[in-house]
Amino acid sequence: MDRICTMVRNGTHRAVFIMAGPGIGKSAVTDAVTERLAGNMLILRIHASSALAGVPFGVLTPYTGELTAEESVSPVAVLRSMWSYFEKLKAGHGGSVLLAVDDAHHLDDASAGVLTEVISAGWATVVAAARPRPGLPQPLDQLWYDGLAERVDLRPLNREQIEEVLAHVLDGTVPAATVDSIWNASSGNPRILDALLHDSAEAGVLAKRNGIWMLLGQLPSDGARLAGVVAKDHLRRRTEEQEALKLIALAGPVGRKVIEDISGAAVVRSLLDQQIIVEAPGIPAELSIWNGLFAGAIRNTVSVSRSLQLLEKVKAHRDPIQLQGEGRLRAVEWALECGVRVSDDEMLAAAKEALLRFRNHSARSIASRIQDPAMVPLAQAIQARALYNEGAYREAAALLDECWLPLAEDPQGPAVLLLRVWAHQAIGHPLGMTAEDVEKCAALSGHSDMSWQEELLHLLHLGAEVNFQALNDAVDAMRKHHPAEAGEPLRALAEGLLAHALVSGGRPVQGLEAALLAASELPPLEGSLFFFPEFVLGRLVSDYLAMGEWESAEREINHYAAGHAPAAATFNGSLQLLRGYSLLRQGRMERAYQVLLPAVEALRLNDPLQLYRFGTALGFYAAARLGDTEQAQRLEQDHKDADAGWPAHDLLAEAYMAAAAEYLIRDGKGLAALQTLMTTTEASARTGNFLEILTMCWDLGDPSVIPMVQSTARGVEGRWAEALLTLATAWEHADGDTLMTTAASLEEAGFVNLAREAYARASTVLEQAGERRRSRQAVAQREKCDHELGERFREGRFIAAAPTVRLTRREQDIVELAVQGLTDREIAQRLMVSVRTVEGHLYRTYVKLGVRSRDELEAALPK
Repeated sequence: MDRICTMVRNGTHRAVFIMAGPGIGKSAVTDAVTERLAGNMLILRIHASSALAGVPFGVLTPYTGELTAEESVSPVAVLRSMWSYFEKLKAGHGGSVLLAVDDAHHLDDASAGVLTEVISAGWATVVAAARPRPGLPQPLDQLWYDGLAERVDLRPLNREQIEEVLAHVLDGTVPAATVDSIWNASSGNPRILDALLHDSAEAGVLAKRNGIWMLLGQLPSDGARLAGVVAKDHLRRRTEEQEALKLIALAGPVGRKVIEDISGAAVVRSLLDQQIIVEAPGIPAELSIWNGLFAGAIRNTVSVSRSLQLLEKVKAHRDPIQLQGEGRLRAVEWALECGVRVSDDEMLAAAKEALLRFRNHSARSIASRIQDPAMVPLAQAIQARALYNEGAYREAAALLDECWLPLAEDPQGPAVLLLRVWAHQAIGHPLGMTAEDVEKCAALSGHSDMSWQEELLHLLHLGAEVNFQALNDAVDAMRKHHPAEAGEPLRALAEGLLAHALVSGGRPVQGLEAALLAASELPPLEGSLFFFPEFVLGRLVSDYLAMGEWESAEREINHYAAGHAPAAATFNGSLQLLRGYSLLRQGRMERAYQVLLPAVEALRLNDPLQLYRFGTALGFYAAARLGDTEQAQRLEQDHKDADAGWPAHDLLAEAYMAAAAEYLIRDGKGLAALQTLMTTTEASARTGNFLEILTMCWDLGDPSVIPMVQSTARGVEGRWAEALLTLATAWEHADGDTLMTTAASLEEAGFVNLAREAYARASTVLEQAGERRRSRQAVAQREKCDHELGERFREGRFIAAAPTVRLTRREQDIVELAVQGLTDREIAQRLMVSVRTVEGHLYRTYVKLGVRSRDELEAALPK
């Protein structure tokens, strides 16, 4: 906008053309420009429209009112009339004329020619808004080619811009998942975005939970604001275009030839030019509305009776054999919406397709209508998976209780039984209880062969107990019996469970091999009713993290997210937890905290992988380490209130809870609990977990564990264990040169948090040896590591320079932001805490530093 205003004021261009698709904001920009220039220019408006597009000089009527009927069609007379109008206006008010033209792509050629003459003669400056397709009339377009006009193209908002808008509009933290969902749903269109935010907030779908904006369901397409956008768009269109849009919205994706046969090729070309519909290449080429929510809103404007008429029209021109994928799904949905009978076979196929696309409501609705007794069990299983995706675990478990046994001989049988186990675990039923029920039901039904069910439950028991030796034996037997087969659900399960168990046992390299073998089983399992891809992903990431391969773990998460966008609403909390755990393992505590808090809130709503309890422990740990007492106490209570998660995570969850309690209270009880935990048989049997617990004790300031770190790390695979062993050995030797060399090598290897500890130890050792200059160098290197980790203030500027003033980590963060000039609310949003928390920390800081206001903070801080 500033650029356009500058061009108009300076007179560098006599015309500026603002080009953008529908709803991008070209009219809003035009209005803002005219409002800003109204003080020193005379503003006149021209509103073009499709209704006047065929009327020569029709849009110029307000300025040619004194012409006779014969003169009104003469370009010379129209030009003379406009010149007279401008002169009278300038005589009365002074200043130059600015013509603002809206929807200039609808200008008739005659009017466009007159405006071109006005611009060329310098009688007025023109700011015209138009769509790039079909574009400006040729006379105006030629001005741009000749260099007499400037063109400004507005693009849809990108993700960063959407994030900025949400941060400005919403008071609180907006996590990445919410930003992604709203960005994808709005397609970056400001008009759709505005309607979407209002409608979703009104419907309670967009809600604030513990200071974090979460999506509690599907974004609505039936809201009043979005309906208004559709109604306004329809009013601008010819009747034949409106009908074609309804057909495409109801049937889409639908073959282009079908719509051309009904509405005409010219109408289809016009809608494509206007970018209101898009064409997917293929045979046959298919048409869809440019935005899914917009399509849903159009469908909501069509009555059932009219929808039925349109359905019959489409069926008369469409070859049902060519229907596939989303087109077939939409055909079944549309028929059911109109009350048309659909065969059970078609409904089952459509329900599977809907489930594959995570259109859970549609999958449930279609599957619930299936009546064929032979198909009902599978239909129930599909409904159960859709409910599970939505976090309705109790309802899913009830359906799975009915259908798992009839599906025992079905290829989906293992997946359904697995889903049943997970659903019951999600509502607090332990694995043993579900296993007993399976045996009981099998006995009552007379099923004699329950071998695979027994094997599946046995594998789950071994996985829950983290018995890697027994799991290894079971997997070896499977590999020998079925060495060449892929797509075996039991083998994918066994390899995944083994991968996790090997990580716990300190063998992540072998675990990675098992996880990759599990991943090789996945392609044939696509469409399974169990979430094998996500199950295996969790094991892959855990293996990479245990090895210290941070980038590989992040790559796996990003690769999954890019290829499974529809699954985001269900599994995003789990993905973010894995990402937060990775950051925590790297020592990037601030960033981990920012990721873990939204992840915990997402898992509170939907926890398919049973990670919520583990997530609350990690969140509590991060909050406690950063000194955020309020959030830490809430997360601690969340952990206590949580149902049991996947048992294999319990040991580490307990360790992180104990460490967090020590950081929070510093009474020695948390550290004692950790030391007690290390003596248990469970901990000592899991070397990998044991080493992780030892590092927690070390971080808490217990140097007595360093010899144990050395002995344990020698028996653990991977770069992380090697790095810990290197640090512990150098620490014990207490040689300044060795410590500095070790720190540099650790930093180069990507273990910045370990390098920081080595530099800190080196600074102490060198100071004691009287080498103060080198000690200061070590301090500088340590602070560089702090900065890279995002913890710039840890034992840094404030504490090191003023040892009598002990600010907590959170106080340090808040003071630094306050000194930068941020308000309490802005600090709260940045750090994801309440305003009251910020105020409390600032008050305590004032007392410690002996100041009375923000103005005195900078002077009181050590330089």
